[in-house]
Amino acid sequence: MSSAGLKDLAKAAGLAVAWTDYRGQPRTVSDDSLHVILAAMDLPADTKSQLSHSLEALTVAQQTRPPLVTAVRGRPVHLTGKPAKAVLTLETGERLDVALQRDSAGQVALRAPMRIGYHQLETDEGSTILAVAPARALDVADLTGGRKAWGVAAQLYSLNEGGDFGDFGDLARFATALGGLGADAVAVSPTHALFTADLGRYAPYGPSTRLFLNPLYAPAGPHDHAKPPPLIDWLGGAERKMQSLRDDYTAFCASRHDRAVFEDFVQAGGAPLLSHARFEVLDARFRPCGLWHWRNWPNGFDDAQSAGVQALAPGDPEVEFQLFLQWRVDQAAGAAQGAAMGAGMTVGLISDLAVGMDGAGSHAWSRPTDVLTGVSIGAPPDLLAHDGQTWGLTTFSPTALRAEGYGPFLATLRAALRHAGGVRIDHAIGLEHLWVTPEGAKASEGAYLDYPFEDLLRLLALESRRRRAIVIGEDLGTVPPGFRAQTTEAGLAGMRVLWFEQTKGGEFSAPSRWGRRAAAMTTTHDLPTVAGWWRGRDIDWREQIGADPDSAASRLERAKSADKLWRAMLKSGATTGSQPTPSQTDKVVDAALAHVAGADCDLALIAMEDVLGEVEQPNLPGLSDPHPNWRRRLPRGNGLDQPKAVARLKALNRARGRKS
Repeated sequence: MSSAGLKDLAKAAGLAVAWTDYRGQPRTVSDDSLHVILAAMDLPADTKSQLSHSLEALTVAQQTRPPLVTAVRGRPVHLTGKPAKAVLTLETGERLDVALQRDSAGQVALRAPMRIGYHQLETDEGSTILAVAPARALDVADLTGGRKAWGVAAQLYSLNEGGDFGDFGDLARFATALGGLGADAVAVSPTHALFTADLGRYAPYGPSTRLFLNPLYAPAGPHDHAKPPPLIDWLGGAERKMQSLRDDYTAFCASRHDRAVFEDFVQAGGAPLLSHARFEVLDARFRPCGLWHWRNWPNGFDDAQSAGVQALAPGDPEVEFQLFLQWRVDQAAGAAQGAAMGAGMTVGLISDLAVGMDGAGSHAWSRPTDVLTGVSIGAPPDLLAHDGQTWGLTTFSPTALRAEGYGPFLATLRAALRHAGGVRIDHAIGLEHLWVTPEGAKASEGAYLDYPFEDLLRLLALESRRRRAIVIGEDLGTVPPGFRAQTTEAGLAGMRVLWFEQTKGGEFSAPSRWGRRAAAMTTTHDLPTVAGWWRGRDIDWREQIGADPDSAASRLERAKSADKLWRAMLKSGATTGSQPTPSQTDKVVDAALAHVAGADCDLALIAMEDVLGEVEQPNLPGLSDPHPNWRRRLPRGNGLDQPKAVARLKALNRARGRKS
């Protein structure tokens, strides 16, 4: 079999067979990697016969009208085939005769209607859904009338009202208090379902599924820690929470109170919810036997459609318990968003949509054809990670997305927006392409895989408008040329993080030049807090474990950057006076918050750790030991009883021009 034929198939499938690394060196993807990645897309090419069949199947798929076509309202949309007539049935039931036109290349096109929505297009060659999107997603200014908005970013688990870890009940009270101070939004860490059979697993960006919630965030049990320890004991706390929830379920079964409401929730959740509940039951059955991946489950249980799995009925006590858990946490999430909006917020909660999911989890088991199997998404070698990164996660197959009318993507997005006024899309570059690596291979042996960028942007805009929700795209790191321009035009807000907003000459840029359609931020969960950066705490951690080969040089470089930052904050009017020493962080935190608050961006999101002047950050990527990633909690009361923190929030509110 020729390597040329393999590369032709790879290119047709959207794989880049060559790329340029961060040093400017050209790299070629190996044939071995291409074989594995193509097989993950259900395009095997190990033999000449397979290669020929996969090329033919891909060609047919690309020439066949997909079940869903996207368009922007009022603009032309091209159709596959050569239909002679068409009728469009709007969501309202209104039927419209459509004028078809043929361009100079002979391709048939129609002009999309002005009404956005999912309409039925019927031609003499078949039917399809025409998803008509607005030109751009809803943005913050649409909600505020042009006023500059602000909010805080918080790790949900870190909220501290005396429990083992924060939950949606704590979030409701937190949002109520912030709304009273004038905040428009609270951005929270991912709340996706993890694995209830593995309670010691708590990293929020490696979910079992993104369609359902983590039941540990349902309020249950007493908040009985007078002085909770600074670090969360996830295993102990999760075990206590699950026991409290099981006690609640027992009481629910005995009283039958709200039984009809529960059953309505289960019916509305349908097959996906039931399948997730079944997965949790089976995972609890097989994981203690060392079978942590569903591929290894015996007796046909690796197949979600098998007779044995289907025999697990909704009325089975353990299945019903899992359904109960999802009901309880869904109610709590809805109450938290209701509390935020009731407190006067214009956006409310901003959820966080992780870039992928665990291939051993609920989604991959329930719908294996949705996802890439046998590969891991990650990042190629770059300046920060010279060996690249593999995240141990899978995600949707682009060929499956098109074939299924983008159903998996839409279901995931709608789940993220079910109880939120906005969503942050983690690693939003994945809307255009993702770095995928064969399982077990080095990250440098991966390849870029293209995704249907234009279609996904249009669907985001459509869902955003229909749900009155904003979309923030995490666009940090190395981004493709033109990516930010396209996402901005589509209405997605980018992220303008203080540490990265620098000129080509290395000076910190004026916040007035950060751009309007973006979220101005001091930091993120993966980066140092303001106080930590000023002190060099992140350098301390890397020096401690030997991850920084020249910490002295790092400290010297940080000192130079600190000089530049202070000059920039003086110039922006965020502060006055002489530059503080590394240990004098309070004045620096005040200045940084004022600096970011003065940004031209429609939204300013300040990490709660920076509101409190905390030195430690929530997560240090790649340093989970000894650094306590995802375990730090805020002070009791979340700092909202601390005069210094309240003064900073009030100053932020004044700077953004809102009355409490």
